[in-house]
Amino acid sequence: MIAARNFSVARQCMRPSRIRFYASPAQEAVAKFKGQKGPDGKYTVTLIEGDGIGPEISQSIKDIFEAAKAPIKWESVDVTPILKDGKTAIPDDAIASVRRNYVALKGPLATPVGKGHVSLNLTLRRTFNLFANLRPCRSIAGYKTPYDNVDTVLIRENTEGEYSGIEHVVVDGVVQSIKLITREASERVLRFAFQYAQSINKKKVRVVHKATIMKMSDVRC
Repeated sequence: MIAARNFSVARQCMRPSRIRFYASPAQEAVAKFKGQKGPDGKYTVTLIEGDGIGPEISQSIKDIFEAAKAPIKWESVDVTPILKDGKTAIPDDAIASVRRNYVALKGPLATPVGKGHVSLNLTLRRTFNLFANLRPCRSIAGYKTPYDNVDTVLIRENTEGEYSGIEHVVVDGVVQSIKLITREASERVLRFAFQYAQSINKKKVRVVHKATIMKMSDVRC
């Protein structure tokens, strides 16, 4: 009886999957920094100081970079939103700066609470198609935390899922939020994660999903 059950499980595991996988050349990078140093030997970085404590911490960051003698010069821009065709947009000068420099440092941006206000952070992501949120996490010698020897990187898809920002009121007191997922965006962030892991000599990539509940979006895509 035990053998029969084992065979049944094995047979189910060997059934061909309906999910298709696609390969691409190993040298095809999903994301690559294209910035170059200027005649002075420095990279120009767009600086978005942000709101609230933004200007204060931005100044501290500039002081740290200067003390570290990092080959960087700053180009400050204003991202106060403007209206284009009735939609919230980033000023053209700020967009041109980021496109020219290929890299930007952003302070905290506040979003007014209330109907009709679009998140500036979300607007920046959509404007520049910033699909991957990359956050290295590493233990610092001499600084005690609940976990020791942490050395990991978190990568999150930044443009779809809940970040699609698609929601509406069904009835009073009931709101429906749509989790938009596409195969293209899912594959893109996965390829980026594997390529980044290879570039820093990481041996494992762990995918966090909700496929037990989201059987269409988190499994098929």
